[in-house]
Amino acid sequence: HADFYNWNRVKIRYCDSASFAGDAFDKGTGLYFRGQRIWEEAIRHLLSIGMASADRALLTGCSAGGLAAILHCDQFGAFFAGRSTTVKCLADAGLFLDAVDVSGGRSLRSYYGDIVAMQGVAPHLPPTCTDHLDATSCFFPQNIIDNIKTPIFLLNAAYDVWQIEESLAPSKADPSRAWRACKFNRSACNASQINFLQDFREQMVASVRGFSGSKSNGLFINSCFAHCQSELPATWNGTPTIQNKRIAKSVGDWYFGRAEVKAIDCPYPCDNTCRNII
Repeated sequence: HADFYNWNRVKIRYCDSASFAGDAFDKGTGLYFRGQRIWEEAIRHLLSIGMASADRALLTGCSAGGLAAILHCDQFGAFFAGRSTTVKCLADAGLFLDAVDVSGGRSLRSYYGDIVAMQGVAPHLPPTCTDHLDATSCFFPQNIIDNIKTPIFLLNAAYDVWQIEESLAPSKADPSRAWRACKFNRSACNASQINFLQDFREQMVASVRGFSGSKSNGLFINSCFAHCQSELPATWNGTPTIQNKRIAKSVGDWYFGRAEVKAIDCPYPCDNTCRNII
């Protein structure tokens, strides 16, 4: 895209599920979790080889990387304190919700609780959250996005397929397999299941109401069955669109201050521009 085509791009890989926020040794497995240290050293190294003189910087991530962008956005901004660099963040498919699953439980909360405990994540979570909520709650973006000071853009599908498959209707929560067809094929969902998914969309929209009140933040929540839409040219600079504006144009307008972008799509099935995964 014309706004970002000549930028330097660095991709930092990880595989520990804690979004670069862990720092612990697990005696049971003999594993060291050092995501927070790796994150800090990676950024320091990039600053030392030229990023410190950048005019502009954008921290981005997709899925767990999107959550990492949310968790570390203000830390990233702090690395540029005293410099004239324009620093912002983009979280793609990182808006994981603390949602009730089809059995009435909270599958993702259970999973996140194990990660936070095993990897010693709590000390690295925003104190504006941990001063009144438990650490697991503060690993969920809905509880921290309102207090992020660095400008951040949230890009998310309202019917996030990863969350449908792994948070709302994982196999353990669906022993009768009533959701098996629906979660892999939206056209196989019955009316009750569609209503459940519409409720999930409403939770996502509600979770960003306070966040969207800040003029420095951006938002693009489309009504697609997708997960990660910034990494493929077809979705980044093609379709889907909201009010005829593509994702790349929306992010560019927000980053460069050309327009305020707070785009929330109408509910499924109104959007015929989607590139649905299921």
